[in-house]
Order: sequence, then structure tokens, then C-alpha cells
Amino acid sequence: MTKNNNELVFVPLGGVGEIGMNLAMYGYGPANNRSWIVMDVGVTFPGPDLPGVDLVLPDIRFLESEKHNIKAIIITHAHEDHYGALLSLYPRIAPGDNVPVYMTPFGSGMLESKAVGEKNAPKIKVTTFEQGGSFEVGPFKLQALAVTHSIPEPVSIAITTPLGTVLHTGDWKNDIAPSMGPVTDSNAFTRLGDEGLLALICDSTNAMRDGESPSEQEVSEGLRKVIEKATGRVAVTTFSSNVGRIKSIALAAADAGRQTLLLGRSMKRVVDVASELGYLEGVPDFLTEDEYGYIPRDKVVIILTGSQGESRAALAKLSRDEMRDVALNAGDTVVYSSRSIPGNEKPILETKNRLIDMGITIIEDGPDSLVHVSGHPRRNELRQMYKWTRPQIGIPVHGEAAHLTAHAALMRENGIQDVLNVRNGDLVRLAPGKAEIIDDVPHGEIYKDGTFIGSADAVGVTERRRLSFAGHVSVSVILDKSNELLVDPQVSCLGIPATDHNDNDMEDIIYDAVVSAVESMPRGRRKDLDLIEDSVTRAVRGTVRNIWGKKPIVTVMVDKV
Repeated sequence: MTKNNNELVFVPLGGVGEIGMNLAMYGYGPANNRSWIVMDVGVTFPGPDLPGVDLVLPDIRFLESEKHNIKAIIITHAHEDHYGALLSLYPRIAPGDNVPVYMTPFGSGMLESKAVGEKNAPKIKVTTFEQGGSFEVGPFKLQALAVTHSIPEPVSIAITTPLGTVLHTGDWKNDIAPSMGPVTDSNAFTRLGDEGLLALICDSTNAMRDGESPSEQEVSEGLRKVIEKATGRVAVTTFSSNVGRIKSIALAAADAGRQTLLLGRSMKRVVDVASELGYLEGVPDFLTEDEYGYIPRDKVVIILTGSQGESRAALAKLSRDEMRDVALNAGDTVVYSSRSIPGNEKPILETKNRLIDMGITIIEDGPDSLVHVSGHPRRNELRQMYKWTRPQIGIPVHGEAAHLTAHAALMRENGIQDVLNVRNGDLVRLAPGKAEIIDDVPHGEIYKDGTFIGSADAVGVTERRRLSFAGHVSVSVILDKSNELLVDPQVSCLGIPATDHNDNDMEDIIYDAVVSAVESMPRGRRKDLDLIEDSVTRAVRGTVRNIWGKKPIVTVMVDKV
């Protein structure tokens, strides 16, 4: 350790052990007084095990404990899993709006547009930087290296400190023919290697896939062929943030003599920002929904949201024929220019099946139709990054356990001497000395549920899960001054069977159990209302369990007149 005890450390709070919810911190200084930068503040999306939850956010208790030393937040690109939690968590990170946020112009535009639609969104002053630009915050010198990905202006960030340089790749790929923006800056990565790179913190999403990812130009050609061959309408669903893909589809449609309609709020929001920044020059004006019905079927292409089966997205609504001015019919074609995010397989399949029942042709990415490509590096591209940068330390991030383990093995096979198996919450000392995990910090998930943010218990998710499994019974008991039942107990059931196996009404059965529980207690003991509440609760749960095999949540209210 150096004489002044300065250390360079890395700690991921999200995205390392799961897909999405990316948030990493880099610290420099002595253990009791480090300066920190935050790299990305992302979300992931809830599954059916989180009823009612809107977004899943990283637990930032550790970040909050260090907020007085946070020098900056840097966003590598404007995908939800990298910036989607910024508006929600910024007030906790910077209660006095005193932490600068650095983003590219496209990222800044997306954040501003997102804030307009979010109630009580915090005002965040953003400092913009360009791909290839550099800036300094605290003891950190930062350089933004141009990479290719499935969104405009993605960057890797080189972080230089007195103890060495770390490369945080963010999401990237080595696309030699992107649909927009510069190619991955191989010269800049090579210079990092020539100067001596301490550590490579690298995207692992496609670390289990051999070869190289096809280029966006190849995907554009694949989509063009599909549109040219189609005889009816063509609807292409893709990620709304993939501006290059949207542009390619619109231009291919125009070349085929078709006009293009956009569907989906997020799609339109992204296109508005991209248009303001000049990314859609040369693309003809889009149709309005009112005009759609007047266009011949073989003269229209729809670009729409819903590739992940989201029930409220445009494609799902079309599959249920729920849109007023837009519809699909037998003989039309739907193209999935996207990949399935793990966990979304079931709703995606449900949407596809509804479309197939309508007589619609489904086209997905495959050997005969290249209509999508990932924005992440496959194994040959990862090998190329190692050759460019030649790091001393390798740390796989952005992936589940299988991706991280495969990436770590690949790093070792390709000569990176010090490879660390890191997960969320690990505090890693990168320098001085041998890189190692030296601590574990608080980490996990918190939830955005309406206007509240908190743990599963704090926002009510734990109880909500129980309700979804076993229902709820509420009981009202009113006693007179002699501790006798003044009126019949009131019973209300939600989410439990209406009758037992002999068709007896379940509420009547529960009513009898409540009366029995109260009247079986000696009158003197009925003075204790809490005791009555406990006795009735146990009676109701036991009665329902004996019939149904499940114990509901029970709420008992006891009053005395």
C-alpha cells in the first residue's frame, strides 16, 4: 500500500450477476475518505413475482452512505438498463442537486424527454460530452471512447487515476458497418494498451456465443428483402431505442414504395429526440394514425413497440384488435427485429399465437432471415478487445452467472493474468498490489411502486405476494356492553373459493367459525379485544385451511359499543 494509503477500488451495485440494473462505482483515495464516481444508474423490469411493481432498481444504501464524496455520475448510453433509474434515485444520491451528471447529447435529450412525462421529476443539470471527448472530475481523468451498440452515441469510459487506468466498456460491439455513428475506435483502445491498462471491466452479455456479431448493415439488407417480398402490410417490432434500426426500416420502406407509421409512445419519444439531433435526415415524414386506413395494404410499413410481449404495447393491442384506427389482417406480416429478454418468453409467445390465429405471418431472426443482431460482443470481438487493450486485470460484468463465468474463462485463455470473479456488492481493490475483493457492501433490489420507492416490505410487495397466493378474509365483530355479539359478524372474502367441496357457501362457513370462536370464549375473557381478534383469526385461517389447503390473510376488526 502507498504511503498515503490511497487505493483504487471498484464496486458494482447492479448488473453483475443479472441482466440489467447496471450501476457501478469507482473510488480513489484512503479507505475512510475516498472520492467516487458512479457509472450508469439503470433499472430492470419486474416479473410476475413482483405484482404491481413498476420498476426494479439497485439498492443504493452504500452509495447513499458515500454521497458526500460522489464527484459525478456518468451515463454510458441511454438504454433503460443503464440510465432508467436516474430520475428516481438522483434525489437520494444528490439531495442538494450537487452531483454533476455527464451524458452525450442524445442521452441528455432522452433524459429531458423522459422527465417531461414523469410526475415530480427532479431537475438534473446535465453536462454533455461527445464520443471521443474527455473531462476531469475530482482525481479522475475520464475519456469517452466511441463504440458501436444498438443506440446512438454509446461510449466506453477510460478512467485514469494516479494508480492506473481502468476501462469500463459499457455495452459495445465491434460493428464494422453500423447504420449510424462512428465505428468502434480501435485506435483509441490500442493507445490505452500501449500506455498500459490496469484493468478491463467488460460486457459479458454474449460471452457464450462464438464468432462475431453480424453488422447492422447486414440486418438492414435482411429487413429490406422482407419488406420487398411482402404482399400485405408489414409491421416490424423492435426496441424503441434502436434509432439506426428504425431509420433502416423507414428507408427500406420508402425504397419499396411504402409509407411508414410509428406506433408506441416510447418509439415516438425516441424518434423526436433523434430527429432534433439530425439522426433521421433523409427519412420521409411518418404517417399519422388517422391516415393509416386510407393507405393500400401493400403500401404501408408499421414500426412499433411490443417486441417483449408487453400487454400495453402497440403490438399486443393489435393482436387483440384494440386500436381504433390501426389493424392487421390475414395475409399481413409481423417481423420481430429483436431478441427475447430472459423472462419475457411467455408473453411474447402469447402475442405471437394471437397473431398467428389472425392469419398473420411471423418472421423472426434465423438462418433464412437476418432481421436482428445483438448490440453486444461475441467471443471473437472480446478477443479483439483483449488484443487492443492488453489489461493486467480482467473483470467480467453485465451478465448472469453463466455469462460471467464463460467470460472469465475466455479472459484467462487469452492471457489476462489476473481475472476476478466478481458479483454485486463486492468491493474490489484494483491497486496498489494484487487485485482482490476486500469487502462486501450492502446491495440488492428496491422497487418503484407508483410514487413510492423502497424494499419489498416497505412498498407492500411481500403482503401482495401472499394475497395473490391465498386471498384475504376480513371480519368485523361488534360486542355490546355485556361482551355479547351485538350484531351478526360481517365476513367478506377476496380471492378464495366461493364454495366448499359440497357447494356450501364459504362465507357462511367462515361466519359460523367466527361466531363459534367468540361464543366459545368465557364472557370474562371477552373483555380483552386483542384476545378475541387472535382467536377469530386462528379460527378463520384453520377453517379455510381444512377446506382449501391454504391459509388466507385474515383481518379482524373488533369493536365494543
